[in-house]
Amino acid sequence: MVSKEIEIKNSQGLHARPATLLVQKATRFKCEIKIEYKGKSANAKSLIGILSLGISKGANIVLSTKGSDENAALKEISELVEGFEG
Repeated sequence: MVSKEIEIKNSQGLHARPATLLVQKATRFKCEIKIEYKGKSANAKSLIGILSLGISKGANIVLSTKGSDENAALKEISELVEGFEG
């Protein structure tokens, strides 16, 4: 398992549009991918799960991956999330 802390920079947080892009990217990987925020976690392959976390601008989330392609998943998804500006 590998993980990384990421600050959300998007002015609207991790709302529906960026969350949808995140889910689309996450489903390409075989490994388990989780997002943790304020003591709660969600499967990054679940749009409803991500939205239920209520992640706002300035939030620090922890992205964790576990499985055969965990390193590639962590790299690509963290780059995607860090690139959400606005």
